[in-house]
Amino acid sequence: MPSLDYRSLLSVAVGEAQRGLAEGGIPIGAALFGPDGELLGSGHNRRVQDGDPSVHAETAAFRAAGRLRGYGRTTMVTTLSPCWYCSGLVRQFGIGRVVVGEATTFHGGHDWLAEHGVEIVLLDDPACVRMMTDFIRDHPDLWNEDIGA
Repeated sequence: MPSLDYRSLLSVAVGEAQRGLAEGGIPIGAALFGPDGELLGSGHNRRVQDGDPSVHAETAAFRAAGRLRGYGRTTMVTTLSPCWYCSGLVRQFGIGRVVVGEATTFHGGHDWLAEHGVEIVLLDDPACVRMMTDFIRDHPDLWNEDIGA
């Protein structure tokens, strides 16, 4: 896969996370990009807004992209390390690369994905860390519900 400007791609996911926070939800955003960096779909965690525990940022971005014939050359960009549910989506559909904004506040399944051949790019973005740290501090009950604690 070609080299992409990961920070630029992350900005799309960050914008989604900020929209989710503004709506009263959990600030996690994601976007799915094609092989040349074209945006296929983006979304944010809507568990709170929709009352649906399955609407994670990655699943929202995946659904927004619509049906594709193959996902091996796509890149999923997410503000936070993907949980097991979203990691399963990446494996199920063979998404080739995952760009992770941060894994400090939540270390999801990105190591497992790497062990199974998915290219992982961990950016350790300070703005993503700050966004989640602030949210977890201000809404611990909602955060614990989101991660199944």
